[in-house]
Amino acid sequence: MSSGDTGFIMLCSALVFLMTPGLAFFYGGLVRRKNVVNTMMACIGIMGLSIVMWVLFGYSLSFGGNHAGIIGDFRYFAFQGVGADPGPYADTIPHLVFAGFQMMFAVITPALITGAVVGRMRFKALFLFIAFWSLIVYYPMAHMVWGEDGFLAALGSVDFAGGNVVHISSGVSALVLAICLGRRRGYEHPSYRIHNIPFVTLGASLLWFGWFGFNAGSALAADGLAAHAFMTSAIASASAMLIWMLIDYLKSKKTTLVGASTGLVVGLVAITPGAGFVPIWSSFLIGALVSPICYFTVVLLKQKLKIDDALDAFGCHGIGGIWGGIATGLFGKTSVNSVARWNGLVFGDFHLFTAQLISILVTIAVAVCGTLICIGIVRIFTPLRVDVSAEISGLDFSQHGENAYPSFNGFDS
Repeated sequence: MSSGDTGFIMLCSALVFLMTPGLAFFYGGLVRRKNVVNTMMACIGIMGLSIVMWVLFGYSLSFGGNHAGIIGDFRYFAFQGVGADPGPYADTIPHLVFAGFQMMFAVITPALITGAVVGRMRFKALFLFIAFWSLIVYYPMAHMVWGEDGFLAALGSVDFAGGNVVHISSGVSALVLAICLGRRRGYEHPSYRIHNIPFVTLGASLLWFGWFGFNAGSALAADGLAAHAFMTSAIASASAMLIWMLIDYLKSKKTTLVGASTGLVVGLVAITPGAGFVPIWSSFLIGALVSPICYFTVVLLKQKLKIDDALDAFGCHGIGGIWGGIATGLFGKTSVNSVARWNGLVFGDFHLFTAQLISILVTIAVAVCGTLICIGIVRIFTPLRVDVSAEISGLDFSQHGENAYPSFNGFDS
C-alpha cells in the first residue's frame, strides 16, 4: 500500500469527476438558448444516476469475477467487500479508491451520448435509455477490456484509458440513437448560431484539465508511466488544436475559438487509448492527424449524409476513438508499457495492430446492438421524441419548466 499512490488516484478521480460538469458547459454553450437547461441537466442527472448504479451493481458487473470474458457477477453488490485493503486490480491503493476512480469513467461515458440528441429527445426517455445503456453496453465493455480475463484483453488488445470503453462505445451509440430519433425540425435550414462561446471554451478547458487525471490516473500509481501519459495527453491535445485552427483558417481565413476548443478535445480523445503505450514523439502525429479525420467526418455526416448528430458526439468521440485505437496499434511499444504484448505496426509487428482492429470492430458491434436493444426497451415505456410544440418552444420549459435566460428588468424581487 502506498499513501502517495492513494492520494494521487483520489486526486485523479476528482479531476475526472470535474469533466462531466465541464461537458455540461461544453454542450450547453453549443445549443440554442431554449435548450441550454435541458442539455446541461442531461449531464448533471446522469452523474447521480451513474453513481448510484455503479455502487449498487455496476462495479461488480464490470470488475467482479468473470463470465465468458464478457461480464462479471454480483460479488461486490453495494460495494460489499470493497474496502481499505488493496483489491485484485491495483496493489498499492485501496480497493475502494480503484472502484471510485473507475466510477468516474462510468459517469462521463453515457453523458457523451447526450450531445447527439439535444433539442428533441424527451428527458424521461433519455434517462431510461442511459440506465439501460450502462447495463447493456458500458458494464460489459468495461469488463471485456479491463476486467478479470476480459475477452478483448485476452486477445491482446490494449486500451489505456478508454478508447473503446468510453469513446467508441458512446460515439457509435450516439450515432445510432441520432439516426433512430430523426433530425431536428428545420435541420436542413439552420438559422441559429452557437449561443454561448465562452461556455464552450470553459467546458473544453475543464475537460482538458480533468483529462490529465483521466489518462495519467489510469497508470494507477504516481510513477513514470503516469508522467508519460500526462505528457502524451498534453502534446496530442495541443497538436490537434493547432491543426484544427489551421483547417479553420484554410477554409475561411479565420481561426475560431469553437474550432480550437473542439480540436483540443478530439486530440485528447485520440490519445486516450494509447497514452500509456505510445512513445512521446508519436503523440504529435496522433494529435495532428485526428483533427482532419474528425473535421471531414463531421462534414460528411452533416452535409452529405444529413445525419443530425447535433453536437458531433460520433464525429469527435467515435471517430477520434477509432483513430486512437488504430494509432495505438501503429505506435504502441512494449518498452513503454509491458502490458502490451507486442510492438506496433511501424516497429515491424502486426499482432498488436490486428488485435486493435478486432477490438474496435467488437466495440462497434456491441454499441450498435446494445443501443438498438435499449431503444426498443425505452419505447415500451415512453416515446423517444418530444412533440412538435415542445420542440419549437424549447426543451428547457417543456421538460423542466425552467429558462436559462429569463427576461430581466431591473433587480430581481
